[in-house]
Amino acid sequence: MSTNIQLPSAAPQGLAESEEAFGPARDAMLHVVASPVDRPRLSVIIPVRNDPTNLDLCLRALASSDHVDYEVIVVDDASTDETSEVARRHDARLIRQETHAGPAAARNHGAQEARTPYLFFLDADVCVQPQTLGQVAARFSSDPSIAAFFGSYDASPGASNLLSQYRNLLHHFVHQAGNEDAFSFWSGCGAIKKSVFLELGGFDTNYASASVEDIELGARLRRAGHRVELVKSIQVKHMKRWTFWQMIRTDIQNRGIPWTLLLLRQGRIPNDLNLRHSQRLSAILSAGLLVMLFQLWLLPALGCLLGIVVLNRQFYLFLGRVKSPFFACLAVPLQVLYYLYGSLAFAAGLGIHLMQKISRSRSTMG
Repeated sequence: MSTNIQLPSAAPQGLAESEEAFGPARDAMLHVVASPVDRPRLSVIIPVRNDPTNLDLCLRALASSDHVDYEVIVVDDASTDETSEVARRHDARLIRQETHAGPAAARNHGAQEARTPYLFFLDADVCVQPQTLGQVAARFSSDPSIAAFFGSYDASPGASNLLSQYRNLLHHFVHQAGNEDAFSFWSGCGAIKKSVFLELGGFDTNYASASVEDIELGARLRRAGHRVELVKSIQVKHMKRWTFWQMIRTDIQNRGIPWTLLLLRQGRIPNDLNLRHSQRLSAILSAGLLVMLFQLWLLPALGCLLGIVVLNRQFYLFLGRVKSPFFACLAVPLQVLYYLYGSLAFAAGLGIHLMQKISRSRSTMG
């Protein structure tokens, strides 16, 4: 029989160094619905806010898993709709945050309540394959020394519009081409030992919305001497439907600028994933293309465009195979746009970093 347990909510404002990072806050309450599973092997933790449709699809996919030794913890980040009811219908353990604190804090709350030694973070708009949980459990069993690992989106996104197909296939391609010895972490489909997660203080809750909190955790994992792996065979389906302005706002505000600030604080830009040398050169060529077109210098502009296509030829060939040559051609201007506003985000992040550095220097001198 399910039991209802009232617990105080935790919403830490900064990084903590121990399990105390998940201590109770004073102004919110969590309602935990216990699962009948007593000793699950994996704890699947899903943060969600106002997304009942995708959460339903996510939980249905989990219910079809071949691996049965797991618990599901849904952390509802103060939704104002029927999201919590969806979790209850699927008999998931439900943690209801009465105060909106963001996905980083939500995942931390779920990790605190997990009853297994292994955490598997999953976004609410992601659907696992029947074999996914078994793959995660097997990876931990086969290599006890690994601290954390993550997978990627598959090559068949759920949303059918052009932007969603492009975005999710780009994510799939980048991860499939990435280094297996990873410098990062990904919370959309990422697993980590609970003991390591708590030891590092969990996700940084200074990121109040979905941002680069998982990348930041990956950096801390590596600095602490832990191994993080990209397991390319673990693939999940992304159901998110992207719109044009949502894409630009997310990439600049929630990813580009925060990631730039993180990289500058670390003092190192790895040659991997979206930061490969070829991607940096593509960004420079995209800026050059814009300048050449503005000046009506058509031949130099064509040269810049050809350079971008050559540098990204493997991605366009991939799109031609899984979609069509026409789709690959449509992706070229989207890619150029991505590089342009990505460069603007980097410049903005650099400016913010320099202003913060000057401000700290003045404070020290004063």
